[in-house]
Order: sequence, then structure tokens, then C-alpha cells
Amino acid sequence: MDPTQTQIVVVGAGPGGYAAAFYAADLGKKVILVEQDKRLGGVCLNRGCIPSKALLHATHMITAARESEQRGITFAAPQIDLAKLRAWKESALAKLSGGVAQLAKLRGVEVWNGRGHFEDSRTLRVETEQGQKFVDFEQAIIAVGSKSAMPKAFDLGNPRVMTSREALEVEEIPEHLLVVGGGYIGMELGTVYAALGSKVVVVEALDSILPGADGDLVRPVVAYARKAFKEVRLKTKVAKMETRGKQIKVIVESDGQQKEELYDRVLVAVGRVPNCEDLGLENTRVQRDDKGCIKVNEKQQTSDPNIYAIGDCAGGVLLAHKASREGRIAVEVITGESGGGDRFIVPAVVFTDPEVAWCGLTEAEAKQKGIDVTVAKFPWAASGRALSLDRTDGLTKLIIDPDNERILGVGIVGHGAGELIAEGVVAIEMGATAKDLALCVHPHPTLSETLMEAAEVFYGHATHTFVKKQAPKQAEG
Repeated sequence: MDPTQTQIVVVGAGPGGYAAAFYAADLGKKVILVEQDKRLGGVCLNRGCIPSKALLHATHMITAARESEQRGITFAAPQIDLAKLRAWKESALAKLSGGVAQLAKLRGVEVWNGRGHFEDSRTLRVETEQGQKFVDFEQAIIAVGSKSAMPKAFDLGNPRVMTSREALEVEEIPEHLLVVGGGYIGMELGTVYAALGSKVVVVEALDSILPGADGDLVRPVVAYARKAFKEVRLKTKVAKMETRGKQIKVIVESDGQQKEELYDRVLVAVGRVPNCEDLGLENTRVQRDDKGCIKVNEKQQTSDPNIYAIGDCAGGVLLAHKASREGRIAVEVITGESGGGDRFIVPAVVFTDPEVAWCGLTEAEAKQKGIDVTVAKFPWAASGRALSLDRTDGLTKLIIDPDNERILGVGIVGHGAGELIAEGVVAIEMGATAKDLALCVHPHPTLSETLMEAAEVFYGHATHTFVKKQAPKQAEG
């Protein structure tokens, strides 16, 4: 069979891959999109971001109903139908995946279902159910994503030891659930199972959960977790696991002491690894780093001039929106629309309760790098909207350059923080100053006002909180 000719082949149809394929098609390129899963959308849509947020929303209803008692509104105890919950979640995923497939069709992007393998720097072999197919390409964009890490010591071949993929299936509500890892995946899924009724224990080897976020943003999440979960243990490691009947025996180590415990299920959430094995990269000039990620430059180019890589498999922060942006960068470099290399701000959101979101420079990074900054904070206890929502556990903070007053970073913890952080991204990308943000009229009463009032805190005249004004700097000379 003669190879199919195309200008661009994209390997992987996750949020980075399909965004790149669609953009290239919009710019007039002939594109083939290769995906081994029968559904488009990648891990994010099918086994990650979307299903986890669906479950978080559904189970938040349980928590909200319980909390409403203090407001004089009482509901009966929830009746949980796991089969119906799974079916509802799956219907949302099917709609989204079907929508991506329809958009590919409308754009003239040819979709091949199968596993891609590079024969050389110009040819991709695709193993499909109908047999092998070959495509000769001018450029390839690798967007194969990542998978949950499973240390060998934990890989018992027992379905009771889960990664996020299995946990999202919600096959049962375990009475006792151990979550290994206090990152965003562990904390989000721990929140889901705790709301469903599991007694959740989170163990984290570091001295804080949610590494990367500033401590003051993490504090309200820890406070909530300590109430909702059975325990949150920091500086704690799992030394060993083994099957014990219908449970998992776990040896937990803390302060040099070991303790044996039994759990009905264990969720291992200790990070992710790139899907770069068995791609045939050894038949190209593509190089990988010590973590197995594909090495790329600021233009998403690999060491092979015909091949680009984006998203999780190219390292950096493992976020869907970062992959989508990198896909556009790769396409613009290929088409000559842009030279690439433009710095862009990637917001991070953790959908715990409360949510945590940040973008740009964090306070911790500023201290670590010795960057002089001023931090302005507005507590949500002073927000009328937060009070009306009964969610005063939030905080909005700005990281500001004291010399030119530009906003360098924004951090938010609180109800709906993920929806609010985009304003911070816009402010940083546009080079806005604290004055710009303070002068933008925000609707009242809303949580978005907290950004404006945090900027006003910087100047010492926030309406809804009192800040003692700092003495003006004395001129030298």
C-alpha cells in the first residue's frame, strides 16, 4: 500500500493535539490526526479534567445540602445511585468527544484511529484495526500526553490499588480510602470520595499539600480537608503495600516510625510520566531528557527539524491549556505565522473545596529568586458576595513590582477561584498596573471585586477593609 501524503500529521488527539490539528487546517494545511483511543479528546476529556470536574460538581451537591442546615434549609440524606452517576458522567464525555469529532470533519481533518510509530523522520506507521497504514508527512506534531505514574512497589496487579483513571470510574464507595500524594489529583479525587462517604486518609511525603501554590492559598484547603477527610498526614511515606484478603495492607512511615494499616482501596496519585515509549523515536533524531520527556525549544521544535512536540510529553507543567497554546505555537512556526518563543502566562487551577488558582509569579518564587515584590491581600471575610455565599474562607492576593507597580502574579483561593483567575492572566499579559486594576469598575456584589479591592489595598484605600497606610519613601539627597 502506498503511503498517504500529508503536510502535517498530529499524533495524539488530546487538547493539545486536536487544537493544533484544527488550527493548521484553519490555516489551509492538509492534516491527518492520529489517535489510538476510539474517542477523541485525550486523557483530559475522557479520563482526567472533564470527568473529575463532573464528579466534583455532582458530589458538591451533597456537601452543599448538608451545609444548608445552618441556613434553615434541611434536606433528607442523599441516596446515591453510582450506576446513574457514571452514566451521567459518561454522557457528558460522549457529547464532548463527539463534538470534537464533528469539528474535525467540518474542518476536513482526516482522523485515523490507531497507534502511531515513526519509521523515520518523514514516515509514520499507524497500527489500526484494519491493519497497517502509512503516512508520509512534511511535519509531525507529537502530542501523546502522559499517564499516571505507578511505582513498582505499589503495582500489585490488584484493582483495589487505583490510579486516577480507575478512581474516576467510581465502581464503589470504599469505606476506607488511602490517597497517596497530596497534589491536585489526590486532593480533588479525595474530595469526591469524601463527599460520597468514604473515610479518606491523605499521605504526602512533603511538608505541605499542593506544591507550587503559596502557603496562604493552601491553608483554607487544608482546613477544609481536615474536616472532610479522616486525616491529612504530611511528611509521611508509604513504605510498602500488599494484598490482604479484600483489603490492601499498607506500611506507612512517619518520623522514623512505621505503622501497618488496612484500606479497602488505595489511590496512587504521585505524579505523571510521558507517553513517549514505543513511538519509534529512536528512528528519528528526537531526543528525550532524563524524565523521558521530549526535548523542545521555545518554538516547540525537537532536535529533528521535521518533528515538533507539545503538551505533557514535552515536559513543563502538565496542563491542558498549556498544551493547547503550545499546539498553536508549533503550527504558527510551521506555517510562518509567527517565529514562536513568545512568553505566555499559564494559570493553574486546583478544583478542591475551596478552589485554588494562581498565575504569573508566586510569592514563594519571588522569595526564592530574590525578586523584590509587594504583596497586597484582600480577605474574603470582607466580601459581601462571599458572605452571602457563606464562603468567607477565601483570599485574593496580588504580587506587585514596587517600582513600576505592574502586576507580576495573582493568587486566589475561594469559591469559584478557577473562574476568576483569567482576569489575573489578562492583567499580567497586558502589563497592567495595580492602578489599572483598581480603576476598573467591578460589579457589586461579586467575587470579582476582590481583585479590584486587592489592588486598592496596595494603595491603602480599599473600601471594605482597613489598611494602615505606609509612610511615603523619603527622597534621597
